[in-house]
Amino acid sequence: MSAEAGGGGLAVNVDKGAGVAVLTLDRQDRLNAVDLATAAELVAAWREFRFDDTVRALVVTGAGRRAFCTGIDRAAEVPQPDSPYMVDDPLATIGPKANDLWKPVIAAVNGIACGGAFYLLGESEFVVADEEASFFDPHTTYGMVSAYESVYLAQRMPFGEVARMALMGTAERVSARRAYEVGLVSELTPPGQALAAAVECATVIASYPAEAVQGTVRALWSAQEATRAAALAHAPQLVSLGNLPAERQAKLFSARRPGFRLR
Repeated sequence: MSAEAGGGGLAVNVDKGAGVAVLTLDRQDRLNAVDLATAAELVAAWREFRFDDTVRALVVTGAGRRAFCTGIDRAAEVPQPDSPYMVDDPLATIGPKANDLWKPVIAAVNGIACGGAFYLLGESEFVVADEEASFFDPHTTYGMVSAYESVYLAQRMPFGEVARMALMGTAERVSARRAYEVGLVSELTPPGQALAAAVECATVIASYPAEAVQGTVRALWSAQEATRAAALAHAPQLVSLGNLPAERQAKLFSARRPGFRLR
């Protein structure tokens, strides 16, 4: 891979010979949580690749072995309108589909993936994870509504599994094996091998005619697009009405207790 671009929180590497780009969230000290600058970098990268015909398939991953992504960086300050009908969500546009990119994207997961990570997993074509990866949704534990995340997961997992993950919060993590069993993950790899496996898949896909591949991606998403769009349209109001005030969320977060069960 040859480096094409690198920002504060996102590294972008392109192998033009293979036609594959790898986007790596690289904020290991924050468990690859997305701050506002990194969110903007993701948007810019997806939109740039719409015009780069040398890249025909992409992989998104997280740096290091501890985490793929842990959602929004809680240190980020995101002012909100004083209205239950409007929500400014900095993660709403960090995925490829939100930026009108219809090239195939594969997610490679090492370590934990939680909360806002599902914006990226939810807009990927499929997910490769190593055996030590785990998934959970912390929203309810800290007084927040799991709206966007649950909608994305409901497109990939049985209803009961999504409900359990969303409602159990930080008390339970879904193992990579269980995620594979319920359809969130398409391939399990030995520890540390998820990225290599995802790049291998992307390289195969990139070797096929781009028009046929992109048409297939668009057809697949058309099958569920109306349902997903309708569900996401309700998310801002549900978040506005159900989220605790920021100061109460902060108290719950600061009082968090270690310990969870792995399923």
